[in-house]
Amino acid sequence: MRPAGAPLLQTTRLAIRPFTDADATFIVELLNDPDWLRFIGDREVRTPDDARAYLRDKIHAAQARHGFALWAVDRRSDGATLGMCGLVRREGLADVDLGYAFLPAARGQGFAREAAAAVLAHAFEALRLRRVVAITSIDNAPSGRVLEAVGMRFEQRLRVAGYDDDSLLYAAQRTTP
Repeated sequence: MRPAGAPLLQTTRLAIRPFTDADATFIVELLNDPDWLRFIGDREVRTPDDARAYLRDKIHAAQARHGFALWAVDRRSDGATLGMCGLVRREGLADVDLGYAFLPAARGQGFAREAAAAVLAHAFEALRLRRVVAITSIDNAPSGRVLEAVGMRFEQRLRVAGYDDDSLLYAAQRTTP
């Protein structure tokens, strides 16, 4: 059994681990970032108490229910939490969804690509998922580039439950039986 706080996945630069209540301040910052609000939507998380409730009711509940969730992404060199990346069971999508978001200071450095590649490999190798999808806002071209860089391919434009605008759907298939 993995000790609490131990990384679930590691890459050259990143440690990907389950969120804890100690991440509440980070969650408030990330979920109120203007790009989060623009591309993902307002989750009405404004205080550390709101963040702990979000972690409990959304993130930890998903982990307990599905065996996966969104996880914290820390820089290994200094332990700084840069973002989140993981897997989501989203209403309206038949397949598990790869999701990620990073603070502005961590963007443009390959961290999203590195984390997404590790999570996608985990989905196929450890969880044995046959197919993983990802959605992105139509006007979020950098996110589409990340998805393509990790081997996902654009499939279609669609309207996902809970979103006011169309999204772009990307997908990848497990290549081994």
